Amino acid sequence: MTISALMVKDLREKTGAGMMDCKTALAETNGDMEAAIDWLRAKGIAKADKKSGRTAAEGLVGVASEGSKAVVVEVNSETDFVARNDAFQQLVRQTAEVALTTDGSVDAVAAATNPTSGKSVTDTIKDAVATIGENMSLRRAAMLEVPQGVVATYIHNAAADGLGKLGVLVAIESAGDPVALNAFGRQVAMHVAATNPLALTDGEIDASVVEREKAVFSEQARQSGKPENIIEKMVEGRLRKFYEEVVLLKQNFVINPDLTVEKALEAAAKEAGAPAKIVGFKRIALGEGVEREQSDFAAEVAAAAGKK
Repeated sequence: MTISALMVKDLREKTGAGMMDCKTALAETNGDMEAAIDWLRAKGIAKADKKSGRTAAEGLVGVASEGSKAVVVEVNSETDFVARNDAFQQLVRQTAEVALTTDGSVDAVAAATNPTSGKSVTDTIKDAVATIGENMSLRRAAMLEVPQGVVATYIHNAAADGLGKLGVLVAIESAGDPVALNAFGRQVAMHVAATNPLALTDGEIDASVVEREKAVFSEQARQSGKPENIIEKMVEGRLRKFYEEVVLLKQNFVINPDLTVEKALEAAAKEAGAPAKIVGFKRIALGEGVEREQSDFAAEVAAAAGKK
């Protein structure tokens, strides 16, 4: 397979590795981008968490809560300027409040009626597009609810009350003091905002993700030249470390790094006066997963000059 310069450039941006290393990785993996990333990681040339590009989506993330239920929604706009508009902020706030009356899915929220406009959320947003003059859309929504306990919320980079660039929900089941539980839940939500865990427990991590990590760890270990039985133990150790880094309950608590989140939960349960269990979390960062088109300003200027 022919390895194009564009493929090499793309891999370089994704991994931060050198041009020749990227070209070699693509050649070794027959042009498979994901396999090339793993090849570079196995060689110690790239890190797993290296990302390329910037997000294109602007707008706001909003949270709303009621009783033992809370929601988080993402409404996108074309520019950050519109996100600072009072009318847009009110639209996002209303959308979050409407989401509380649904099951939290995007389709249900979009179809639900906004009581202020008397129209569906989708049609209310369409009307706002005509008024504000910029394209907008409801992109994501999520809800958590517990039969007894609290669902704590946190907004990072707040633009207004309940609105910002990143929203987190943390659900805690417990018969304990709701004030104490909510205070702890908010701390955990702040932790989730900072660390972006993959899952609550080991078992919730996608099996394909675990297998991919094991394959990389195995290749790294084999480069040590040690016997297979030692390599197996090395892989097990690295996998344990991987879980400690990406599983919420096993992570070191950012509020008190001497404790894991699980141990901090035990202490919080004692303070709340009853056993407590974190049963779920949701994290939505504005524009996550949407890449911004990169423009070559110098090329644009040169092209413009050439037209004169």
